[in-house]
Amino acid sequence: MALLSASPKWPVLPEYFHDWALVDVETSGLRPGRDRVLSLAVVTLDGYGRRTGEFSTLLNPGCDPGPVHVHGLTRARLAGAPTFEEIAPQVGALLSGRVLVAHNAQFDYDFLAHEFARVRSWVPVSRRLCTLALNRLIAPATPNLKLGTLAAHYGVRQGRAHDAQDDVRVLTGILQGSLDAAGRLGLDLPLLACPPRQDYKPFVPKTPCPYRNPGRFQAGDCLVQGMKVAVTGETLMSREELIARSVAAGLNMMTSVSGQTSLLVTNDPGDGTAKLRRAVAEGVPLVDEQTYLRLLDDVRPGQAKGTAQVAVADRRRAADTPVPGNAAAATGTPVPKVPTQRTAAPVARTASARADRLLAGRRVLVLGGTHEEAGAARARAAELGASAAVNLSARVTDIVLLPGGESDRRMSRISSLGLPVHDANWLLAPGPAPAPELRPVPQSPAVAGTRDMAEVLVRGAVVDLPDTSAEWTVAATWGQLTMCEVDVVAFVLDAQEQVAGDEDFVFYGASEHPDGTVRLATDGPTEQTISVDLERLPLEVSRVVVAAAIDGDATFCDVGAVEVVATCGIGEAPVARAALDAATTERTMILAEIYRRGDGWRLRAVGQGYDHALADLARHYGVDVAE
Repeated sequence: MALLSASPKWPVLPEYFHDWALVDVETSGLRPGRDRVLSLAVVTLDGYGRRTGEFSTLLNPGCDPGPVHVHGLTRARLAGAPTFEEIAPQVGALLSGRVLVAHNAQFDYDFLAHEFARVRSWVPVSRRLCTLALNRLIAPATPNLKLGTLAAHYGVRQGRAHDAQDDVRVLTGILQGSLDAAGRLGLDLPLLACPPRQDYKPFVPKTPCPYRNPGRFQAGDCLVQGMKVAVTGETLMSREELIARSVAAGLNMMTSVSGQTSLLVTNDPGDGTAKLRRAVAEGVPLVDEQTYLRLLDDVRPGQAKGTAQVAVADRRRAADTPVPGNAAAATGTPVPKVPTQRTAAPVARTASARADRLLAGRRVLVLGGTHEEAGAARARAAELGASAAVNLSARVTDIVLLPGGESDRRMSRISSLGLPVHDANWLLAPGPAPAPELRPVPQSPAVAGTRDMAEVLVRGAVVDLPDTSAEWTVAATWGQLTMCEVDVVAFVLDAQEQVAGDEDFVFYGASEHPDGTVRLATDGPTEQTISVDLERLPLEVSRVVVAAAIDGDATFCDVGAVEVVATCGIGEAPVARAALDAATTERTMILAEIYRRGDGWRLRAVGQGYDHALADLARHYGVDVAE
């Protein structure tokens, strides 16, 4: 489907008409709050694409500039530059009242948010647009979605990569081309509220407990480093001092109680606090403050994280068990009760489907039908080698129309684009007709070879991750017509299928693991991404589970399919993709897992749904959830 216009124009659609502030930053590292902005460029445009303002500057961060080989900004070059505090009012005036635009916008926005926080202010924008997320929806015929590749695709000349001023000029052309393509597809722009869920404050690093949880405290025994300890009710010593002494002794101090809590400190067992009620229900041992202080005088050494050596054979046995799992059959570790699950029955794989894969390389969008009918159609398309789309994009080659689909608002766009429309019977015998041409006339050799080579995974299928020294991303996308909020989360698990600490639960309220190995990014209202740095994951981590949960009373029947796409790095070409349908009443769904297999890592498409809320799933994995 050729959507590339010879002369893209700023669209006249009212929903695309905004005042824009295009931003690019160069930084001393990759972690907002810890690292600093070294260079900043801003260009403002009105709704007609006319330039209304421009600003660029180097910045003196007062710290090591980091990877000079990438951005070329040395200490000497930055020495005479202004500080962010000096230019904050000017930058704020350019951003105020406009939609912030950047490529991988969460990165730029987070850095700006922390820089403004350092000068006791905030980013004066209410919405942002990520051109990377927008082009994931458009799915142009490009080998990847990096800034330089999209520049070539949209006919924009790129001069100096990693130069903020040139990058924001290139971004202007990419935005124009992207809006033109999105308008032809009738896409809603993935505008995101800023901040999406939380206020930004100056960065305060959290130091996780360095020891593994050894389990429950036993009366008459000693405390062991790594034990999870909670305190409830009034204490004679100040709560702050009691916690400080406990942390210094190597204990893991928690703010709530779960089945993984080792000990609860309370001076009044009849107090009736939520923590106390939960501790009694879970059988957590109770001690008073004086007894606890005596125990603190003799805390036994614990097992440091990252030092546990797991036999390869045991790891292989654990790696291929279903999720969430029979945790550690080989070790005899007690397994938490698995929540009741509901999953749609997988489509049977026929010999002809496996052998022929008649739809290999094609991308099918299913419209209409009940949730079960649409899910079965998407599963059948995957069995035939096609990837199932959840939104209309430039790579969609075929439409399957089920009852009721003719009233879908996208049908007018589909007709104008000339896409072939089929009924459900087409999936039974799709025929040998070649797929339509997917690639417009290339603008440069950089966009050659645009066929989507991602492996299509059905539910339960597994793919080896070829580069285990890289950062992998698992992006979850759902239909733009979805009316409820979906939250993507990650659980970092050990060989017993449990988190070692609450910091191993990455979600909207704690979007980054303290060591930076697992991060959540919100790229748009219908897309969120989990990034996992495989090389830096601690040795005891055996699995990272990626799940989704619906906020409110809606279920995944209301959401429809969730597409999961795995890439090796941000903006890279997909390595694997899967369209996952839960059954009807689920409110949480495990989407995928990245797990160890011998010395390597694998990705499994899961698609397993549960009727309960996210808090119940978190407790199953050992996360302390406050009542």
